[in-house]
Amino acid sequence: MIETINLGQEYGGQYVLRDVDLKIQRGEDFALIGPTGAGKTTFLRLLDLLELPASGRVYFDGVDVTTSRQERQEARRRMAFVQQKPVVFTMSVYDNVACGLRWRRERDEIIRQRVEGVLKLVGLAKYRDRNAKTLSGGETQRVAIARALATQPEVLLLDEPTANLDPVSVSKIEEVLEHIIGEHKITVVMATHDMSQGQRLADRIGVLVSGKILQLGSPSEIFTSPESREVAEFVGVENILAGVVTERDNSLVTIEINGGRIEAISDYKVGERVYVLIRPEEITLTLSRDISSARNAFPGRIVRAALVGALIRIEVDCGFPLLGLVTKRSAEELNLTPGRSVHASFKASAVRTIKRWH
Repeated sequence: MIETINLGQEYGGQYVLRDVDLKIQRGEDFALIGPTGAGKTTFLRLLDLLELPASGRVYFDGVDVTTSRQERQEARRRMAFVQQKPVVFTMSVYDNVACGLRWRRERDEIIRQRVEGVLKLVGLAKYRDRNAKTLSGGETQRVAIARALATQPEVLLLDEPTANLDPVSVSKIEEVLEHIIGEHKITVVMATHDMSQGQRLADRIGVLVSGKILQLGSPSEIFTSPESREVAEFVGVENILAGVVTERDNSLVTIEINGGRIEAISDYKVGERVYVLIRPEEITLTLSRDISSARNAFPGRIVRAALVGALIRIEVDCGFPLLGLVTKRSAEELNLTPGRSVHASFKASAVRTIKRWH
């Protein structure tokens, strides 16, 4: 449905996107994740043909729409773009949703059917006569989504659809998007910095960092098998340890890391150089060695502890660094403060091993 070849964009002589090659299939739900400033919005604007690229090509349904004004206009009529901060007009919710259809000179009966249908879909039917300017942020976003859907686009582009919204609004919008994706078979391209949202909604994910797509894959591939340190760190794998496979017993391997030995489930052979990836939430911290099924347990000393939201991020020196996350209450009950001796444990099944990147 959409293909980009060597796509790049620059502002003031500085590239914000570079050499983006991507194919998005018809009916696919594709999420582009990455940190703020990575170039996600710029990429969506190029797909929506609001800007011409500094380099490369955009193909829409097999047609090069990069240089032909007529082809761009025809392609844009088949797409809809919901921006991060959508504009609503000082008129009723119904009229806001209808405006795109009126600009296209659709018949009144078609406008009525479509607007009433999409308002019901996004849960705003009872707000049809309300001034859109009086709505909450989440309701405003749903109006924008309804306005986009009313034109029956083949491609829906979403830029941070739930940014800066409260959890209840996020849940409602994600419910709407899940319905759209599941029932309407629209091709959806969504940019988000919310990694869990990408996991929940997308068939496939691209990780965009510093203007380049570093990895493409299914949500499970992206979050369990990152191919670079940048991707691993962005998706929350803070424990990245270099080691060598020294033993193998069927699928259970032993990996030597700076004098320590970590057991993992892996296909790698003895002698291979790997990275061990462990998510902080998989690590259990106790004051004495825990008698459990965990194959890995290491004594260590807390180096630092820092509050991160409702959790405490604990860094432990076990001869190699390990980062764990515990609740504030647990940290207080166990007195997990710098200098305290602890035991860090985790299961072999919690360890991911991937080939070293360099």
